[in-house]
Amino acid sequence: MCRIRRRTATGRETLSYWGEFKAHGHNLLGAALGIGFGAAMNHYMTNLFAPPLLAEFGWEKSQFALIGVMPLATMVVLPFQGRLTDRFGARFAAGIGVAVLPLTFLAFSMMNGNIGHFFAISFVQALVGMLVGTLCYTRVVVEKFNAARGMALSLAMTGAPVIGAVLTPVVGATIEAEGWRAGYRLLALISAIGGVSALVLIGRSRIVRVAPGEIDPDAPHLRPTGTFWQDLRVIARQPAFALMMVGMFFCNFPQVLVGSQLKLVVMESGAPSMLATWIVSLYATGVVIGRLVSGVALDRVPAHYVAIFALGLPAVGFLALASPYDAGWILVGAILLVGLAQGGEGDIASFLTSRSFDLRQYSFVFSFIASAMFIASAAGSITLSLTLGSYGSYDVFLAICAVLTLLGALAFFMTGFVGRSGGGPAGVPASEPLQ
Repeated sequence: MCRIRRRTATGRETLSYWGEFKAHGHNLLGAALGIGFGAAMNHYMTNLFAPPLLAEFGWEKSQFALIGVMPLATMVVLPFQGRLTDRFGARFAAGIGVAVLPLTFLAFSMMNGNIGHFFAISFVQALVGMLVGTLCYTRVVVEKFNAARGMALSLAMTGAPVIGAVLTPVVGATIEAEGWRAGYRLLALISAIGGVSALVLIGRSRIVRVAPGEIDPDAPHLRPTGTFWQDLRVIARQPAFALMMVGMFFCNFPQVLVGSQLKLVVMESGAPSMLATWIVSLYATGVVIGRLVSGVALDRVPAHYVAIFALGLPAVGFLALASPYDAGWILVGAILLVGLAQGGEGDIASFLTSRSFDLRQYSFVFSFIASAMFIASAAGSITLSLTLGSYGSYDVFLAICAVLTLLGALAFFMTGFVGRSGGGPAGVPASEPLQ
């Protein structure tokens, strides 16, 4: 039987690896439910509503496609949401999102056909999206878990695809039987119940209040913080911050490809439509594998080594898709490798943020990392449009993605050779969870 508690070098008693899961399993479950029943639902549900909305209101596909720019328009508020989460705790910040998100689904159900209303509601959803997403709920995990932080982050983020897989056929059947308005009302109910359940389970954050120059005796690794701009200047001077921003941008540059173009890419390589659908379905398998493997590895191997493998191997996948070789096993392997990055990237970024910066500034720092992801997605969309228009093929864009993905992995890898803002190299366990 494993020990639940252990003592540090200083004599302080802490929880063991499995002891953390026993003590904080309910907090982890709450974080997983919060992410799964939060803004992440839109990633799986929007496709279900698109056909009936376009058919009933006569909207153009090109108009509807603009929904993808909404997250980009909310970047300005992300740092303030991160600051809010750090100052008042994840439960307070997420509570705002939990209260607003169901109302947006109800508002969708009452639309009259003006696409401007659709975009306005989507904009409000995007504004509160990160409050019911990784920005808040991963903070719960890094507060409670230390030895098992990598696996805990992996399990928390797996909540979204699992819940999405369960809800998609349910909501789809509701839309088919009762119409899209009923589908949105069902989402309102589901998001409300799931969100409240998450708030109950995650518990209250331990907010450390110290005067300037003082150190909290129960969390000596945490530095006192200053004003918004003072903290931003301190964070921006850390080499790990720039490396993680660059890494997040480059690794998420192919987002447009994996989000909506993979089947087209596989078909361009010569696969029939049905085979392409089956192959692309393996992408989700790659995501889950990447997430679980990176979670286990992060708790046992320095994070920068995990990053170079988990985020660098997909470059091989992109090159394989761009190559003239179209054997089925090559396409399957390429898609699985691409999925690894999407599975491991979120875990690695959250883990490195918690290890490389003071925990009291976790959500503040992570808000900028998330912004880099949104910018990358927009830049990738524009680049794909330009390359398709100029060359009529995905090969050029795939080659660009391969190079940038490798550069992004190298940027994350370099965090292992720079100093930590709280002392010590990035990616090395140097702090204990807030209990």
